[in-house]
Amino acid sequence: MKALLKNSLLLLSFGIASIAQAAQITNVSYDVMRDFYKEYNPAFQKHWKEQGNKPVQIQMSHGGSSKQARSVIDGLPADVITMNMATDINALYDNGKLIPEDWSTRLADNSAPFTSATVFIVRKGNPKNIKDWNDLVGDGVKVIVPNPKTSGNGRYTYLSAWAYSLKNGATDEQAQAFVKDLFQHVPVLNTGGRAATSTFMQNHIGDVLITFENEAEMIAREFGRGGFEVVYPSVSAQAEPPVTIVDKVVDRKGTRDVAEAYLKYLWSDEAQRIAANNYLRPRNQEILKEFADRFPQVEFTDVEKTFGPWAQIQKTHFNDGGIFDQLYNN
Repeated sequence: MKALLKNSLLLLSFGIASIAQAAQITNVSYDVMRDFYKEYNPAFQKHWKEQGNKPVQIQMSHGGSSKQARSVIDGLPADVITMNMATDINALYDNGKLIPEDWSTRLADNSAPFTSATVFIVRKGNPKNIKDWNDLVGDGVKVIVPNPKTSGNGRYTYLSAWAYSLKNGATDEQAQAFVKDLFQHVPVLNTGGRAATSTFMQNHIGDVLITFENEAEMIAREFGRGGFEVVYPSVSAQAEPPVTIVDKVVDRKGTRDVAEAYLKYLWSDEAQRIAANNYLRPRNQEILKEFADRFPQVEFTDVEKTFGPWAQIQKTHFNDGGIFDQLYNN
């Protein structure tokens, strides 16, 4: 009888644990998406429950984009991964086949529910008169940007600066020299966007912080709007933050249905408006028009049309021994 009771309790315990596991998903994301997911997660939880489903808990993990991807590859059990660059998701296929190679075709817009621009955050009054990329290499200018090896933010900065040079008639060799000059003006390379923001805003290092436009709004909410200005440069690589389920994790945990629904809801009108409220550019053009006052016209550079496929970009520029290592270490 005692053995039967013990076994029953074990089965009950296992069942409770299984239910708890099935009712919880983890989203591994990058630094500057904290505010968005603080609003989006409760909206999805309400929507999910209204569809007749059991409540779901959503755990968040934030950090430098590439560092986060590495954590998932090393075993962090992410049901979904929401990065700011395709290379960090491709890495999950390249290292362990955690997702299929064609992951980006599973959702609309190459699985990127919104876009963003690269902007300059300067001190109040813009004392160094920074207006465009060429101003960043002026005498005495200190630039704060996260490391392109660990941060998608840093890679978009690198690519935007390179594209600016090409647009202004530079050869690839001259563009590389310009980017090299730019990173010689960077006194410290943080691993992620939020750490770079802390360096600039809290430690008061640097004359300009390069980041995504939605991070500018996060800075305003956290530090107030009086201490900085936002400058839109003439050229910005179009950031397309992609998302995917992590197949090997959701299949092991039995969370595929809720994880897929969580990502698909990012394209809903509700989620697109939450994105716009957090200064992420909605894919829904009608909603984008509703918020046109907060999204200045920007000359976007299509990254893959300019530099080739993301896998090639990663290998050429950002892998160990690539162009970034060469220009930064020499």
